[in-house]
Amino acid sequence: MSDVWSLDPRTGRRVQLVAASTSVSRADAAAEAAMGVAGELVRSGRAARALLLRRIAAVVEQRGEKLLEVADRETALGSHRLTGELARTAGQLRLFADVVEDGSYQEAVVTAARTDVEPPVPDLRRMLVPLGPVAVFGAGNFPFAFSVLGGDTTAALAAGCPVVVKCHPGHPETSVLMLEAWRQAAAETGAPEDAVQLVFGTDAGRRLVEHPRIRAVCFTGSLAVGRELHHLAAGRPDPIPFYGELAGVNPLIVTPGAAQQRAEEIGRGAAASFTLNGGQFCTKPGLLFVPAGPDGDRLVAAAAAHVAEMTPVVMLTAQTRRTYQAGLEALLSHPRVTAVARVADPASGRSDPDYEGGCLATAALLEVSLSDLDRSMLRECFGPAAIVVRYESASRMIDGLAGLEGALAAAVHSTEDETELTAAITEAVLPKVGRVVYNGYPTGVAVTAAMTHGGPWPAASNALHSSVGPSAIRRFLRPVTYQNAPQGVVPEELRDRISSRR
Repeated sequence: MSDVWSLDPRTGRRVQLVAASTSVSRADAAAEAAMGVAGELVRSGRAARALLLRRIAAVVEQRGEKLLEVADRETALGSHRLTGELARTAGQLRLFADVVEDGSYQEAVVTAARTDVEPPVPDLRRMLVPLGPVAVFGAGNFPFAFSVLGGDTTAALAAGCPVVVKCHPGHPETSVLMLEAWRQAAAETGAPEDAVQLVFGTDAGRRLVEHPRIRAVCFTGSLAVGRELHHLAAGRPDPIPFYGELAGVNPLIVTPGAAQQRAEEIGRGAAASFTLNGGQFCTKPGLLFVPAGPDGDRLVAAAAAHVAEMTPVVMLTAQTRRTYQAGLEALLSHPRVTAVARVADPASGRSDPDYEGGCLATAALLEVSLSDLDRSMLRECFGPAAIVVRYESASRMIDGLAGLEGALAAAVHSTEDETELTAAITEAVLPKVGRVVYNGYPTGVAVTAAMTHGGPWPAASNALHSSVGPSAIRRFLRPVTYQNAPQGVVPEELRDRISSRR
């Protein structure tokens, strides 16, 4: 087994030994323990689970100072960003507590028996029930909101499903601190401690996906790893759902009218969006469709000026930086791609042994004509880079949108006078994305009932679901119908006191 170290991406140095990688046998034990408490979690009832979720939120907030300190040291995301993320994490815990208390997520439906029709209709009572233990893979770019007690874990617990979390190697100490917060909340509410567990290492993660006790898998990360885990989940003797939020290139489309009216504003805004937190948001705009001509030139110049003024950013991990650099170099080597703005690589020529190749990276703005856009430019380059795609006419731009792959979001900048064009762009991108943003930027996801954070492949492995918002609970539930069942057998929500019948 290998050691799990907490690293500082600002220096590349090891800071603390956190744990040893989890053995396969220990991963097996975690899955079995999760199954062992699954019934208890369900039987505790919705009121108890709502209380638990609210208590987790309170404990996380109480421990906030230490959590923020360690998370910033492990991710270099900065106090402001992480403070907002911690608040989001507590907020979504409380939101799901409200969802659980309300109970409508269970979709309880009762059809009364009828003997006056042919054929007769039996007494039918249907509702959604928990799938069972869930494996959650923590995300590197969201150490709170998509990690140990993040949205996937929260939705699973709300549904009544225990969780085994595979810790992300980029923030192991933060993950351990979040697990401690869970244990405190569980002890204070009487919840089973094994309803949330943590494992470390690639082998343990793979084993969770294959373990027969695990009934669903959530993963946020790269397309390559997501595809591997998807195949493992589908290749089991009993295939299980794999909910992956993977990789996509989110388009931002600027119409001729918008470029004429707001070129500099949109250019600066787009650059700020795709470089935010080192471009390490899955919702960053990676393709900027900009009209050819003077208005588009002004927009690109404003974006290039923003990029040129940036200092090097610290990426989440050295591996994240290497992957970004490889993707950027591949784009730059394309004969049709032009670098509009790029700062020299800060790692070039360094010999500092503590730097270890470093986690520093620089932003880049590239450009290509729409006619030269090809599939090699449609792969996600996770980091502070974007490609400007110059188009000669709106009709050709709309035709070009048809060739895009699945993405989480698209942004459309247009004017009030371009209603028909805006509608045509919307029609073109709607089959490709889960969210369309108008006159704004896709970075930033509100945790509400109306949010969709998902999309067609490769943005997500299942376009039917969102990983953000109350609807995320649906991933961990399945429908069951009780036919002519005794009152003492059916869940409380389906007993005769329920007045809503169909």
